[in-house]
Amino acid sequence: MFALVVRFDLQDAAKADGFDQLVAETVDGITRHEAGTLVYSTHVVEGEPLARVFYEVYRDRAAFDDHERQPHTKHFLSERDRYVSSARVEFLTPVAAKGLPTG
Repeated sequence: MFALVVRFDLQDAAKADGFDQLVAETVDGITRHEAGTLVYSTHVVEGEPLARVFYEVYRDRAAFDDHERQPHTKHFLSERDRYVSSARVEFLTPVAAKGLPTG
């Protein structure tokens, strides 16, 4: 299993709407084309309407690498800076989980 969390802070409310549309399009591509992506969950942070957190779980590092090569992911990566004021990526090592492979 290979997992990460990404936090995006968005520029303003109008940019947040555009970002959310971009994310919806990207998640559609992930859903249709990425069997190795086990979880790709996006969230609005409670009390912070301009913050988004992504939780991503991949079968393994190869599945993540495949995700990064997909046209929908490349499109997201090329467009996101139009909306984002800052981003932080944290790669995770699983310790214990329910519903996810840990071995």
